[in-house]
Amino acid sequence: MIELDEVAHNYGGAELFSGVSLRLVPGAFFFLTGPSGAGKTTLLKLCYGELLPSAGQVRLFGEPLRRMSRDAIALARRRIGVVHQDCQFLDHLSLAENVALPLSVAGLTPKAVDADLDELLSWVGLAAQADALPPSLSGGERQRAALARAVIMAPDVLIADEPTGNLDWEMSLRLLSLLVELNRLGKTVLIATHDLALIRAAKAQVSARVLRIAGRRLQAAGAEL
Repeated sequence: MIELDEVAHNYGGAELFSGVSLRLVPGAFFFLTGPSGAGKTTLLKLCYGELLPSAGQVRLFGEPLRRMSRDAIALARRRIGVVHQDCQFLDHLSLAENVALPLSVAGLTPKAVDADLDELLSWVGLAAQADALPPSLSGGERQRAALARAVIMAPDVLIADEPTGNLDWEMSLRLLSLLVELNRLGKTVLIATHDLALIRAAKAQVSARVLRIAGRRLQAAGAEL
């Protein structure tokens, strides 16, 4: 689905990482850990085609990223849901309208949007907040809304960058349960996080691989996790 083959990336003239190979196969669940500044967010951006590598090859669904047109990349990215570290919403639109934006951009009819949206908001526990404006939402509500927006196009892959970074433990576990449920439905999940307790909680529920990026390399994390 998504493949990185001996990928390197430079930032500000310095090599951030090199020799990184990763294959996100259908139904896999990955955690990505590592110290701040090691390149976790950059690696995620390479996985969903926002950045090109300085060296090596990235393939999105079998196609080399360097050879893909902008339109082809846009189509491929519809199959990849992304939850960013800093959730951005349009404050003048309701929660429901923000979540539905990807469907609207894709040109789906309002009736189709409403049917999918109602079910999705119920799934993330936000049906009662459908008409709320983003500034009134709590951190946990914003993160669940971001997850709903990321999966409303029924992507094959879900990539999340520190999705529980600003949440308390109870809300972190609630969001984790949604991610695990997605994986059990056959979705590939890749989560960047510094929260080792969250990783341990996930490994009790799902078969997850844990990778660590540090010293410009990507490797399997140690058994202490």
